[in-house]
Amino acid sequence: MDINWYGFSCFRLRERRVVAICDPLNRKATGIQLPRLSADIVTISNRASPFVQATGVVAGEPKILRGPGDFEVKQVLVTGLPASQNGTRSVAFFLDFGGLTVGHLGELGKVPASAGGEELGDVDVLLAPVSGPHIPDAARTAEVISQLDPRIVVPMQYRHEDLRGEQSESLEPVDRFLKELGISEPEVTDTLRLSKSSLPEETQVVLLRPTGPARSG
Repeated sequence: MDINWYGFSCFRLRERRVVAICDPLNRKATGIQLPRLSADIVTISNRASPFVQATGVVAGEPKILRGPGDFEVKQVLVTGLPASQNGTRSVAFFLDFGGLTVGHLGELGKVPASAGGEELGDVDVLLAPVSGPHIPDAARTAEVISQLDPRIVVPMQYRHEDLRGEQSESLEPVDRFLKELGISEPEVTDTLRLSKSSLPEETQVVLLRPTGPARSG
């Protein structure tokens, strides 16, 4: 599997011939113009988020998932769990690519009720938010990570160079989050390439550099 990050909470997950895009970016809100993307699955963690644009961004007639439930698209099993708080409609999505599971926590308001349960199974890679209007503090997010016990954690939703827009300044840098997890020198890469057999035995944190963003000015 290849995992790329485009900024904020937008990722591309590619496993063989199946591609999923999580939270396609809204250019006006983020200042980031996505490259041409095509996918089979698109997940929207919060349909009310100004940072996310559900339609007109990703080609390929993808199946767009916006709410809780169990879905199957091209043999990929997707579980959407409510993660809402204070009136938000946030959904955490867990995508099982034939035994390799990636969790995207989105604008996490609270721990999904079924997280850590047998029905969810092991979470191999967790895409975890650092900050945002509905994100708990770093200590609570660390508790969620401890509960899910993933093999790899990839931070998202933090202040970075290419992110623009009026709300971007309210985001925190990633440093405090890393400190809460006890990480001083995380691995930094452009693309996270992994397989089930290559996963580390203990949880590791990987920082992804944004892939191919073009500033909109």
